[in-house]
Amino acid sequence: MAQIRGTAGYNLGMNNQFGGPRSNNATNDPSPLDQIREQTSKIEDFLNTLSEPLKPYLPAIGRFLIVVTFIEDALRIITQWSDQLLYLKDFRHIPWGVTHMFLIFNVITMSTCATLVIMRRYSEYAVVGLLAVVVIQALGYGLIFDLNFFLRNLSVMGGLLMVLGDSAVKKSRAFAGLPTIDEKDKKMYIQLAGRILLIFLFIGFVFAGEWGFGRVVVSLFGLVACIMVVVGFKAKISAILLVVLLSVFNLLVNNFWTLHPHHPHKDFAKYDFFQILSIVGGLLLLVNMGPGSISVDEKKKVY
Repeated sequence: MAQIRGTAGYNLGMNNQFGGPRSNNATNDPSPLDQIREQTSKIEDFLNTLSEPLKPYLPAIGRFLIVVTFIEDALRIITQWSDQLLYLKDFRHIPWGVTHMFLIFNVITMSTCATLVIMRRYSEYAVVGLLAVVVIQALGYGLIFDLNFFLRNLSVMGGLLMVLGDSAVKKSRAFAGLPTIDEKDKKMYIQLAGRILLIFLFIGFVFAGEWGFGRVVVSLFGLVACIMVVVGFKAKISAILLVVLLSVFNLLVNNFWTLHPHHPHKDFAKYDFFQILSIVGGLLLLVNMGPGSISVDEKKKVY
């Protein structure tokens, strides 16, 4: 039986004072919120239909994009080995032998863990290894207090957490003396943390650079989409919108392939380009598996 709200249920079955039947327009007219929900549901259904051919490949594409920045970073260290050693020794004042160990650790860890993530093997250990690389590089290269770098890497960490959420672990691991967390609960909290961290890159974009009309419009749309991703309301539509915005921004701003090989900003643009690809990969995993149990979308299914 449909629920009767407010005063809509009074005088049911009775005629009004003028002898005519009581008008039902007040109860039949949808509210603006209901109309918005109806339209967004139609958009979501259309996007689901449009992405149906790609859906089987989204997890693989998302995982590859998430780790592509680590693959590119490993290749860059190898091809610029002498420059890397010189920078760490002369500018970071790291002892000569430690510089070699630092670079070797980064190359081996990034290559191995990125391969494991793509192959969906030992994802938990691979993600921990890549998270360790993010922290160690921030300390080693002295970028821990660079706000833009910090926000971007928080988003990369969010993408790595989405890899954990995407990994269906068959059995939970119990540790002696510690309370056990059900595997479903663990995945639920990992997805929530991943959603929150993913949006930090866009926050960095909003507060950096010069303002203009176009930037204001993009920032407003992006911030609304970020909030919707965090709370898990129409999260798939919001994630798709962020994928489009970030992809267009990446192609227009970080187009390193148009710069001269010796351009001073070429490496920075290349680094930013692949980092944004990683965050796009995390958003694609969100599109594929949904926001998780701690979200408005899931609560709506319950109620």
